[in-house]
Amino acid sequence: MSDKNSYSCIVTYPSSLQKLNSITHAFHFFCPFMINLVSAIIFIVTKSRQQSNIYTLRPYNKILRQQIRKHKHLLTAPIVLVILALPRLIMVFVSKCMESIDDTWLFLIGYFISFIPPTLTFVIYILPSKFYKKEFRKSVKQYRINIQQRLHLVS
Repeated sequence: MSDKNSYSCIVTYPSSLQKLNSITHAFHFFCPFMINLVSAIIFIVTKSRQQSNIYTLRPYNKILRQQIRKHKHLLTAPIVLVILALPRLIMVFVSKCMESIDDTWLFLIGYFISFIPPTLTFVIYILPSKFYKKEFRKSVKQYRINIQQRLHLVS
């Protein structure tokens, strides 16, 4: 039984604080995306230029396309993270009081979806990269050895 006269509110702020809150959320949403994307583009272009200086017979466009294919995870990861974080940003701009608690599932789903990007950071950045994956395995192995030594399982 749900009470149709009950209200469910997220958080209500004065209008000036609400604007500041919205600007802050938008800044924290778009800035990391832009930094990741611009950094990936700069990395790929710089690496392509270095390769074109080494291999002077190969056209720059061909080297650039090859570098984009090789490092496409650097370009797709920020885009995927922005798409997954979009429900959280939408909730910031459309949060309001609801007259019925029947629609709260929509905000609850959006809230839980907002946890997906930090959870998938490992999958998006570490697993596609051979270097990061190798370093991760070395770190896990070192931690395992340290724990075993502290527990006196290994002499």
